[in-house]
Amino acid sequence: MQFGINLLLWTDRLHDDLLPVLEMLKEQGWDGVEVPIHDLTLDYQAWGRHLDHLDLRRTASMVRTAADNPISPDPKIRAAAVEATKRTLDCCQALGAEMLIGPYHSAIGEFTGQPRTKDEWRWGVECMRQVAQHAEQVGVTLGLEFLNRFECYFLNCVADTVNFVQAVDHPRCRMIFDTFHAHIEEKNPLAALRVAAPHLAMVHVSENDRGTPGHGQIAWDETFRTLKEIGFDGWLVVEAFGTALPGLQAATKIWRRMFESEEQLARDALAHLRAGMAKKL
Repeated sequence: MQFGINLLLWTDRLHDDLLPVLEMLKEQGWDGVEVPIHDLTLDYQAWGRHLDHLDLRRTASMVRTAADNPISPDPKIRAAAVEATKRTLDCCQALGAEMLIGPYHSAIGEFTGQPRTKDEWRWGVECMRQVAQHAEQVGVTLGLEFLNRFECYFLNCVADTVNFVQAVDHPRCRMIFDTFHAHIEEKNPLAALRVAAPHLAMVHVSENDRGTPGHGQIAWDETFRTLKEIGFDGWLVVEAFGTALPGLQAATKIWRRMFESEEQLARDALAHLRAGMAKKL
């Protein structure tokens, strides 16, 4: 079991001011960090060496937009989506990231006003197969993330995401389970977690208000118990959002501060993970 935390709590782009944060996270005892890859021009090899020096493992995250939407009816936009995700996978390889997670099956925040279509499903599968082949070449695992209905319309629940992963049918294409999205979309999140188990690459640990895990409505004891029952031994990555990034604040609809400080959230979240996974069934 590895414990990680998403750096979107602090930044959406690696920069030198982040170095003290990384050192603090290492001192707290985190196994790794989840790095947002939105800028493809950074020297990810150099950042990989720095994270190696700190002995912090890493995963990565990304999103797709209307300009590079894998389910667009425009074949040029779909081609741009495949190319952009392949380039992001190359950055993952340079960084030494083990996994690329996120809702890059479709454009985040883009809606047609209708449920997904058969064509959109077909286009999404075709694009993801190309991406998965490249992921195999660079040694990175894909972790597809379903989102709640207010953020996307293509994949909103575990059942649909499992079906999508099975349709792509590539060993590098897997999925993640996010407790925040499942809390909104699943009638029984624990049953859904069991359905996801054969395809599960990561669990995003996220409270119902996106604040400190363990200080909200998620059924954490039952969630940790289910993770042990299904034999999950991968990444548990805390995903929490604050007000530090105006663009992300608007996208995630965080209108008030949900915690004392980022350092406090990270410290308490790690304690929460360790205590939860240490409890006996």
